[in-house]
Amino acid sequence: MSDRLAVGVLTREYPPMIYGGAGVHVGQLVPQLRRLIDVDVHCMGEPRDGATAHAEDYPAGANAAYRVFGADLAMAAAIGDLDLVHSHTWYANLAGHLAGLYHDIPHVVTAHSLEPHRPWKAEQLGGGYRLSSWAERTAFEAADAVIAVSDGMRADTLASYRDLDPAKVHVVRNGIDTDEFAPDPGTDHLAELGIDPDRPTVVFVGRITRQKGLIHLVRAAVHLDQEAQLVLLAGAPDTPEIAREIGDAFGRLQESRDHVVWIERMLPREQVRQVLSRATIFACPSVYEPLGIVNLEAMACETAVVASAVGGIPEVVVDGETGLLVPYSPDRAGDPDYVAAFEADFATKINSLLRDPDLAERFGKAGRQRCIDEFSWSKIAAETVDVYRAAIARHA
Repeated sequence: MSDRLAVGVLTREYPPMIYGGAGVHVGQLVPQLRRLIDVDVHCMGEPRDGATAHAEDYPAGANAAYRVFGADLAMAAAIGDLDLVHSHTWYANLAGHLAGLYHDIPHVVTAHSLEPHRPWKAEQLGGGYRLSSWAERTAFEAADAVIAVSDGMRADTLASYRDLDPAKVHVVRNGIDTDEFAPDPGTDHLAELGIDPDRPTVVFVGRITRQKGLIHLVRAAVHLDQEAQLVLLAGAPDTPEIAREIGDAFGRLQESRDHVVWIERMLPREQVRQVLSRATIFACPSVYEPLGIVNLEAMACETAVVASAVGGIPEVVVDGETGLLVPYSPDRAGDPDYVAAFEADFATKINSLLRDPDLAERFGKAGRQRCIDEFSWSKIAAETVDVYRAAIARHA
């Protein structure tokens, strides 16, 4: 084996087709890894540059999880002469597991999220959720190394998969490109999107999924200061039911206040960057978040964050320094009084920063500096290669 490793990165998402944090992670990590090692990327979906794509079209007409497994088989069969495979999310975990077995090479998985912590996925995938859960468990328990993107994620992983050897679960956090995400003082994109650049603004960016907690922000927004503007960059609902729920709540919100903007399509990153930069506050009401790259993106644009204190978020947002955290217990999600109190608390924290723009500005500047100091992708790539070498030693 040469000193320069040859690694296969297996993922569903890869630029330019990215819809979630795992795709952002892979898209940023791979170029940095390629400075250190040789990387062969396999992804799913349409053909694209820089990767071998595998269509999710077999078996035709089957449940989406079965078709992901079909792409996994194609991916595993295409793996060449490599030192190690590294899979991201359950979508690619089965491909990594099978390729590792077939070629007798180490398999590393990155825990971006955990199926046991996302029971609402059954609403989206039906029986496919049991398949995704099986694929994840099988891959994690057999892997030579598991990378958790936060300390909180490491604890959740070990609690969910109790047969895992803690020695093989490593923490390598997500990162942020602070050159790409940097303050943008412009307003041209805001004008195109119908956003008032002179009004105090609260922004949400994310998919419409139970995990992101958008419903809580929409309901909390009833209590926001009337002069504030709420901007939702939110699309790609997981199910028609979730889409209707958010649509109905947004309609009620529009009846109670002005200055609400909902953009239901994915925007180019330069537009997102400008919206984040001109926001007073970025709101992250997630009920589950292994780390939360979107918080890093907002912080890198010098925007203060108000976020739920779940998962790895407290490792990103420093309460009272780069933003404000709102306590939330997923175990009490079924308690309407508790949820209503959380939403009211979320609104109170947002209002406190809307009324103190100097503090919000200080939080924003401290947040960008934290991104620069702690979350560079070059550092994360080097730590990832260290995990690869530990996995190779363990496999041997």
